[in-house]
Amino acid sequence: MTGVGAVGVRRSYVEVPPRVRAWVDATLGSPVARWSDQIGGMSPGCATRLVGHDGRRAFVKAVGAELNSASPTLFRREIEVLHAIGSHALWADLVASYDDGQWVALLLEDVSGGHPDLDDDAEMEALLVATDRLVEVLGQVTVPAGPRATNLGQPGLVDAQARFRAWSTALDHLDEIPDDLVPTALRRSPARLRRLVSLLEDDETQLSHWDIRVDNLLRPAPGRIVFVDWGSGALAPAWCDPLLARFERVEEAWFDSSVQRSPTLAAAGDDLVTGFLVAFGLALAWQSTRPPADVGLPTLNEFRRTQARRALVGAARRLG
Repeated sequence: MTGVGAVGVRRSYVEVPPRVRAWVDATLGSPVARWSDQIGGMSPGCATRLVGHDGRRAFVKAVGAELNSASPTLFRREIEVLHAIGSHALWADLVASYDDGQWVALLLEDVSGGHPDLDDDAEMEALLVATDRLVEVLGQVTVPAGPRATNLGQPGLVDAQARFRAWSTALDHLDEIPDDLVPTALRRSPARLRRLVSLLEDDETQLSHWDIRVDNLLRPAPGRIVFVDWGSGALAPAWCDPLLARFERVEEAWFDSSVQRSPTLAAAGDDLVTGFLVAFGLALAWQSTRPPADVGLPTLNEFRRTQARRALVGAARRLG
């Protein structure tokens, strides 16, 4: 059964500053009577289901700059995206947001249910159908004006094309990446890898979730998937979200046949899909070798290594 992919070290709701909890009580319209802290995701802040004295339910996530300097920026990006996309059954609606310059919090619709089991064919199929619908809906959204982020720590929507260009620099450090992360078959043809990665350039973009993984999905009922956590919201090619929705099985031949069954991915082409896996995997692998800068995120680097290894195994299989 699929487990939660990313597990950080979160603060409990009771450790959130009193001023933020007072805002929650006031916004909820009733003092919080019960709460249940959730696991999953990499934010060091809280992620908590709440119930007010009057029975009203909500979900709160809150983080402060003292926990991790970049995390409030991700929360502000999520607020920006949720304001832009409004209300829809495909995602948890934003109820209200808080920002005092140090702490940022979101009060969201509480979606019942846990994470889907993406090892289950029916639940994976539900995700793929939901993702295709998500791409269609987001393609109709007017993209917010403002700055574009070349990395997650900068304000504004993430510029996927800039990220692709940044990822490609990992090819210059291929010899420095540990052998346990890069299959030998990939090391034999660096020129081929560069050609594949170059295919990621100059594609049309639209608003995208950009972080579809089991941690960021809820299953409130059989056949229904709800997308949460928009902190990586990006301007990206329409094929990115359908590819990421399949990433849980990237190490299996199922991934390749599923790509062929997707009109969006089939139109993008096999080489482009493989190029994404190469660039994504090598970038994560290279980043994992750099001096750590993940304050408050002690498990993030091992998560990078795991995801890098999986992406590159998938790429090696596709290259034969």
